[in-house]
Amino acid sequence: MSDPTCDCWSEDFGMTKTPSDKFSAGEQGLGYIYQARLALLRLLQLPEDTAIFLEKDDDLDFIDGERGRTLASLKHKAIGDKLTDLSTDFWKSVNIWLARYKRDGRAASNLQFFLFTTGTVSEDSFLARLLPDKPVASGHVATLSELANAALSKSKSALIGPIATTFNELSEPEKQDFFERIQIFDGSPRITDIPATIRDKHMRSIRREFREFVFERLEGWWTDAVIEQLTGAKTEGIFGYEVSDKLSAFAEEYKADNLPITFRGKMPSEEIDTDADPRLFVAQLREIGISSNRIRNAILDYYRAFEQRSAWARENLLVSGEVEEYEDRLVEEWNRYKDVIFERLKGSTAEEALREAGTTLFTWAEFETGKIESLRIRARVAEPYVLRGSFHILADARPEPRVYWHPKFIDRLCKVLEVA
Repeated sequence: MSDPTCDCWSEDFGMTKTPSDKFSAGEQGLGYIYQARLALLRLLQLPEDTAIFLEKDDDLDFIDGERGRTLASLKHKAIGDKLTDLSTDFWKSVNIWLARYKRDGRAASNLQFFLFTTGTVSEDSFLARLLPDKPVASGHVATLSELANAALSKSKSALIGPIATTFNELSEPEKQDFFERIQIFDGSPRITDIPATIRDKHMRSIRREFREFVFERLEGWWTDAVIEQLTGAKTEGIFGYEVSDKLSAFAEEYKADNLPITFRGKMPSEEIDTDADPRLFVAQLREIGISSNRIRNAILDYYRAFEQRSAWARENLLVSGEVEEYEDRLVEEWNRYKDVIFERLKGSTAEEALREAGTTLFTWAEFETGKIESLRIRARVAEPYVLRGSFHILADARPEPRVYWHPKFIDRLCKVLEVA
């Protein structure tokens, strides 16, 4: 595999230089992040049937059924860096590509080779001939293999010497064929510029104020996909259509009739203790004899709904008064069903019957209300924890809960408060 910890990563990233620590892994870490970010950008730019591998035969491998395979080396360089005839960045990539070229049948192979660098190619370097769509001057022009031979003959580098030996094992037609497969993309976006490039060029269908949040979610999903591939959990490539589908799904959540769901499966940082939890909504569930497992689920629903609302508020996704109007709808529906369940209860009704009535009311709120579309905060927000957790938020309201389950809970709460 390629080595993103080589010299190409050890340059200044456009920031103030500080004394380097030989044990520091900061530059190596930046290299891996750049590798993943640029891979995401390129996959958005390429046909959707293109698949990508990280750290296979090079930093990036692009595989397309019709156009073959492209091996790409990435170089994130200091601002102002120039690529010249004998730049080690270029020849170290050539060393990798030569091995793959020979392995795959030389001229019979279907390989292309790309070099992405944040630096620029010097105008007087023969490498300028490898830039995309670079016009060739008219008249007698040396071939790429001749230019490469001339450059290597001038090198005294101990690093480039063995690469020159390997290169000279090719015939002259093979040398020319090899170099004709290489393209250099200089001036590639820097690691800090890639998010803005993706937002501005590939998210135009998304409202501008939401693009940053959509990008954060897309990059989070992308990071997980890359980790799965690097750890072997995902053996096939990541396809462009997967990125398109995920981006489209995230974008749909930011439409006027929808909201993003980002806390599905999330757990609170503290331990859940159903017996000692002092919150009012938990006390209400204990009052009607709900089992510990169901109380635990209620605590999870409360946590996810509360955190989800907070996230929506931070991202300015909620219309003014929207949550209050939503809660009013839930309270009104709860009140109607509560009257039906409680209408036959009397002051002398046994405690067991009171608890049974409360359990029936709570079970309705937990399982039946999700079937009522008018009780969604928005038409397409059907995630169960949003609705269930909202009932628990209402049951936890102070100084008096807006919904309750046990028919006499409010009376008993008032007595406790009076004593206090």
